[in-house]
Amino acid sequence: MTRPGSEVDVVIVGAGLSGLTAAHRLRQFGLSVRVFEASSRVGGRVASAAVDGVHVDLGGTFVGPTQDRILALADEMGVARYRTYAAGENVIRWRGRHRRYRGTVPPVGAGLLDVGRIQLSLDRLARTVPLGDPAAAPHAAGLDAESLGSWLTRSRASAAARDLIAIAGRTTWGCEPEEISLLHVLHYIHQAGGLSSMLDTEGGAQEEHFVEGSHEIAARIARGLGSALRPDAPVQRIETSAAGVVVATADESVAARTVIVAVPPALRERIRFAPALPPKYAQLSQRWPAGVLSKAYAIYDEPFWRRRDLSGQGLSDTGPVFITFDASPPGDDVPGVLLGFIGARYAREWDDLPPAERRARALSSFADLFGPRALDATGYIDQRWGAEPWVGGGPTAAPGPGVVVPYASALAEPVGRILWAGTETASRWTGFLDGAVRAGERAALEARRLVDASASDTDTTGDAA
Repeated sequence: MTRPGSEVDVVIVGAGLSGLTAAHRLRQFGLSVRVFEASSRVGGRVASAAVDGVHVDLGGTFVGPTQDRILALADEMGVARYRTYAAGENVIRWRGRHRRYRGTVPPVGAGLLDVGRIQLSLDRLARTVPLGDPAAAPHAAGLDAESLGSWLTRSRASAAARDLIAIAGRTTWGCEPEEISLLHVLHYIHQAGGLSSMLDTEGGAQEEHFVEGSHEIAARIARGLGSALRPDAPVQRIETSAAGVVVATADESVAARTVIVAVPPALRERIRFAPALPPKYAQLSQRWPAGVLSKAYAIYDEPFWRRRDLSGQGLSDTGPVFITFDASPPGDDVPGVLLGFIGARYAREWDDLPPAERRARALSSFADLFGPRALDATGYIDQRWGAEPWVGGGPTAAPGPGVVVPYASALAEPVGRILWAGTETASRWTGFLDGAVRAGERAALEARRLVDASASDTDTTGDAA
């Protein structure tokens, strides 16, 4: 084993929200930690920026009811929340027509009843998938062998229902319905408490924003860690033995009782493990890719759509922006901010465009929904998560058909002294901010048990000597 330069109780690999949560809780347990982050910044899939003096969340943004762990952590860090603006009517551009509507499900003609049928069927099937153990679901192999898209075809979903589910999929997983395992979709829906809980604004997962932004939670934890946090330090190697672990970067090696790896599943393969991980863990990294999702923000002198009794929420079947939200700051006399999502096949084309062309196409999408005034943005920014080298995509993993049953257990199951965190490893609200916090807290508890057991073994050996 490599000779370490220093020693701590626990090393955490990755300073995203999950890894930072684990470090924060371990420090509260009285344990020493070292956190290595490959990027120059903390937060992972949460990030922020200021445009024309207005704060915007470039990554994970929303929180809602039952997301208890992220809400508790935000309160602990003193980061306040405000409700997502949802007053007035929503808009939809569909089949060349522009309409206004209220509620979550838009008016899509004769397909409206079929949308309800498909949602009911998905919710019913989702409840059969055990939380945290999708491979134990009845007929798991058959559900896993099928994609969401093939299930929609087999269920004779109308064109409108298919297209609306596709929009939900592009936003939720950053992929097309044909690209994702049906079993994974059902497990995801169950963990979120149903499709309505997952997709709704009022009473759902998009109900609130953080006033200072979700990234501020990560930033405040990071400040508390001080010199225990090492940015710009990609971990290259993790060696394990019966005695502990040694975690090495290009410049530093640290010994610990245990290590928590808190990076997206697809990025685990960038670390060399000695001895090598069991085959299913290595194969998981190859078969559990991130989706492709980007975000665009436009800043205006006021939220002009509100004057027309519009909520700022919109849907489009043309793209590249296919869903929008009002992300304006709280208050009355405030700048207007429109948030648009570009995902899956739309993002794969849009992400390759030069900045000026991305801006032009995003603003054009906003104008299609909210009128020509949307072209006159005073500020603009976009974030392409697929271009982030230490994230690799977003918003979460999008495993294809046939890979959930054989590999899902490798997401969170420890390998000796190697523990796993990250939102994909959560048993509730996976893929969301809350899932990241839950996973970090679970990994911290696992690490404390290992450290306590190691200390007990050392004491027993010392007494026997």
